[in-house]
Amino acid sequence: MTQAFLSVAWIVASILFVSSLRGLSHPETARRGNGYGITGMVLAVLAVLLAADVGNHAALVLAVGGGAAIGMVLAQRVEMTSMPELVAILHSFVGLAAVLVGFAAYLGDHNHGTNQLLLIEIWLDVLIGAITFTGSIVAFLKLRGSVSGKPLLLPGRHLLNAGLALTALGLVIPFLQGGDGLIWLMAMTGLACALGVLLVAAIGGADMPVVVSMLNSYSGWTASAAGFMLGNDLLIITGALVGSSGAILSYIMCKAMNRSLASVIFGGFGADPKPGSAQAQANAAPQGDVVATEIGALAHELLEAKQVVIVPGYGMAVARAQHAVRQLVDVLQQRGCTARFAIHPVAGRLPGHMNVLLAEANVPYDIVLEMDEINHEFPKTDVVLVIGANDIVNPGAQTDTSSPIYGMPVLEVWKAKRVVVLKRSRSSGYAGVDNPLFYKENTRMLFADAKVGMEQVVAAVSAG
Repeated sequence: MTQAFLSVAWIVASILFVSSLRGLSHPETARRGNGYGITGMVLAVLAVLLAADVGNHAALVLAVGGGAAIGMVLAQRVEMTSMPELVAILHSFVGLAAVLVGFAAYLGDHNHGTNQLLLIEIWLDVLIGAITFTGSIVAFLKLRGSVSGKPLLLPGRHLLNAGLALTALGLVIPFLQGGDGLIWLMAMTGLACALGVLLVAAIGGADMPVVVSMLNSYSGWTASAAGFMLGNDLLIITGALVGSSGAILSYIMCKAMNRSLASVIFGGFGADPKPGSAQAQANAAPQGDVVATEIGALAHELLEAKQVVIVPGYGMAVARAQHAVRQLVDVLQQRGCTARFAIHPVAGRLPGHMNVLLAEANVPYDIVLEMDEINHEFPKTDVVLVIGANDIVNPGAQTDTSSPIYGMPVLEVWKAKRVVVLKRSRSSGYAGVDNPLFYKENTRMLFADAKVGMEQVVAAVSAG
């Protein structure tokens, strides 16, 4: 394939990638956006395979085909609740690939002393790739539950991280001076790997969706750095698109949580409170008595209600209850009730987690409202049904200055006439703090598995 045709393929693929991001910005066009992205990636891979400077086509086709087959199997088998872990581990593959390609480029270049720009590109590619690789592995383990989701706050961690970062950057000087630069490259890689572990290990609680988004951004900048190193314009463009979109999404989510991006990246949110503090006491024991309800009582209240709002959370995702929830909404709407959904920006473990679940159950987009659109409606709402959510409906975020989620905007469900929280237990949420919502006079607790409980509620309402 000539360079002219290759350049045209790069341009078309880039346009498709931009169109993909545009499509993914709204649920109604997300499927189309995915189609654009798939088409662009297929075109890019084919263009690489047909490029004149590609040698062993058989090995390359085998590698691409094998990877595609594994990816398809994993994507089909993975549950929606495991999607955050899958995304995190895929980010780690991007980082590892960048590190390996960077070492390959260094070992394959025989003009180390003259091509200083290439050496700097290799250095940056390996540096960002190593941080992305180990950071994504830690995020995967946290999300999977293999390690504690609580932040690891080492004494003087900020100084330690700064020291690792400055040392990793400083090693570029002897690396550029010639000689056996491989030693310096390996040393920097080790420091960057350690930095990736420490950065993500210090993050916990409600920040994990932002972490996933930031790792997505890191993987994009890694790919872009690799593009400069390899002289591949398409890799530069797509990497910059992924990196910038991930950073923008992280900023939007932090703004929705009333948090700064720097405080998330450098960790500490959701840390264990000091012994004897008000928050430590709140975490140690429940601060009130809950009032339990039953399926029949909830069904009666729903039948009497004119305005119902459903707040889905991670518990709904774990139980795969979204289809039963959709059935409940259909029954309520048929009886003349206005039923809507309230979505918090960080509900679940992944940006847009709840939106994807509801779309999977074919819930109409026009009744799925974001936090800013629905919060003022709660005082006029008869029944709010909270399904498997906790931190995002915690009033302590507005009243308890010692709470680790203090200042985070939440869904103000307690302003409704009746709040029913469907949970398997009264345990704390992902941030590990007690929820005063459970003890309010207008709150009732329905202890049940989300799917089983919702199916029983649907049956009771249908028969009512």
